[in-house]
Parts: sequence; structure tokens; C-alpha cells
Amino acid sequence: MMPDATKLNEFLGMFVSDLGAALHAGMVVIGDKLGLYKALAPEPLTATELSEKTQTDERYVREWLSSQAAGGYVQYDRKSQKYGLTTEQAFALAIEESPAFIPGAFVLATGALAAVERLTDAFRTGAGIGWHEHHVGVFEGCEKFFRPAYAANLVSAWIPALQGAESKLHAGAQIADVGCGHGASSILMAKAYPNSRVVGFDYHEGSIQAARAAAQKAGVADRVRLEVARAKDYPGSGYDLVTVFDCLHDMGDPVGAARHVLGSLNRDGHFMIVEPFANDDLADNLNPVGRVYYSGSTLLCTPCSRSQEVGLCLGAQAGEARIREVSVSAGFSRFRRAAETPFNLVYEARP
Repeated sequence: MMPDATKLNEFLGMFVSDLGAALHAGMVVIGDKLGLYKALAPEPLTATELSEKTQTDERYVREWLSSQAAGGYVQYDRKSQKYGLTTEQAFALAIEESPAFIPGAFVLATGALAAVERLTDAFRTGAGIGWHEHHVGVFEGCEKFFRPAYAANLVSAWIPALQGAESKLHAGAQIADVGCGHGASSILMAKAYPNSRVVGFDYHEGSIQAARAAAQKAGVADRVRLEVARAKDYPGSGYDLVTVFDCLHDMGDPVGAARHVLGSLNRDGHFMIVEPFANDDLADNLNPVGRVYYSGSTLLCTPCSRSQEVGLCLGAQAGEARIREVSVSAGFSRFRRAAETPFNLVYEARP
């Protein structure tokens, strides 16, 4: 049976867009690492001027600029032959403090794609791939991608949404940040609540080393401690707040991890679970955001969980009902959705 020509052309048009986006991811990483976007932000430049300003090769820069202009990430003026950024493009591509800073997403994506060959074999065998086994771009990209959202929401909206937690943190509390990665969330809390003490845990030693360096650079090394430990057996007790940021679904045994959290909290403590935004019904997640999360989950989250004991494989689109089930199964008596953004859901579980 021959395909409908119109529908086929529509699908092929989508393919061209997707192929361009896949290749474009590498272009964004290059532009970010070499400071090309930052150099373009103040004023439009020719390819020669940009290469001189960034001490890069002009021919490579000219080709890169052409790809960026074709993709709508850079503006091109035919008359002056200069390239520049709009205010919005600069906000998203050149300003790292911006809540809309996006290059980290592409660092994460290109790092994750390095595992495709091994993941193809895992599809056949059912084997897992541990978080620590991925390309370094995965660890760097996660911190770079998630930090802007945490900086925009964690202190201003998410913690205030927890029932009574904010006043405790201002007065002086004990906080455990489980699965802290490169320490972005731990450092943000240490900065915002100087009377509290934060300890960040992650099983990946390389990430903890990076987190310690970041804490030192941020000037909070005196009130945030970063340690190598697993979610199911990190040390300490009597914590007022335990947090997990975008990582509970990666764990092989999230129920066991949540049970350990419960045992480490004081009686009036708070367990804050930040997860990717997801509806409970698959059909309601079939949209651009869901596509990103399901693809990322296939590359990273599901094989990470599969590599551990139990291997529950919640996936990055677990949804509220499954996270509630995990919390209740672990022994928490109270659970609620505390806050949300277009990209995250924030839950609060209490003893």
C-alpha cells in the first residue's frame, strides 16, 4: 500500500527538523564551551571579529555562525554580514545566572548520547548502566541544566511551600541533600539559610569532588559538607529536611531509599521530593516536554535504576500516583503535592 503523499511529506518535514536539532545540540555545546554566545551578547560581530575576540579559528566560526543563524539561535544581517543575539537569545544562551539558561541541556544530551551503542546492547540483555559509567558530560550537563530552575524556584517557592519548613531553616536546621550531584542544590540552601547546616550525599565520587570545589568557590564550605554515600545508607539522623532533586526515579530501590529517609528524619521533619513534571496517564504526557523526559529516561534513568538492587525503574515520568505509592510504602503517613512548574513537581512527605 502506497503512503499518502501529503502525510509522508509532513512526517519527513518533522524528520528534517529533528535531524537538524540533533546535530544542532553539538553546535550549542561548542558555542557555550568557547564563549561564542557570551562574546556575541554585547553587540553584533562578523565572523572574523568573533574569532578574534574568542581566539578561535575564523573558518570554523563562520560555519558555526551559519548553522546558528539557520537554526534561529543567532541573528544574521545580510548588509553588514554581522551576527548577533536578541535580548531573549542572550538571556537563554549567554547569561548563566538566567533562569532560562539552556546550554546545560545540550551538554547533558550530547553526554547521554555517548551511551547509545552500549544501551543498544542493554536492550537485548536487560543489563543496566550505572550513573557513574556515563560520559562526563552527563554529570556536568545535569548541574548546568538543573541549576537555573533550582536557583529560580527552590528558595523563593519550593521550600516556602513546605508546611513550616522555611522558619526552621532560617532559625537553624540540619539538612540532608541526597543525590546532590555537583552540589548545586546543596550550595543554594547553604547560601539561603546561613544558620542551617547542609550535608550533600552522592554515591558518585567524581561528582562529590566537583561539589566540594563548587562549595569552596561559592564561599559556603564552612556550612555545607559533601560526602560519598548511597541513598539507602547515608549517615546521620535527626534531620529537619531531607531533599532529593530529580533523582528518586533513578534509584533501583526508591522505596528502600525513602524508608531510610524516614528513619533519618526527626519526628517533625520534611522529605522534599522534586521530580520531573509528569501526569499519571501516559496519554497526557505525549507532548514536547514528555518527549524530552521519556527520551532522557531511556538513555539515563531507566538503565541507572536497572543497574541497582531491585531495579524498580520508575522512569522520569513516574507521575504523582507512583511517587505517592513509594512514599506510603516506605512508611510516610502524609504526602501531598506542594508546588509545581512546567518542568517539575514538588512533593512533601511527612512522618
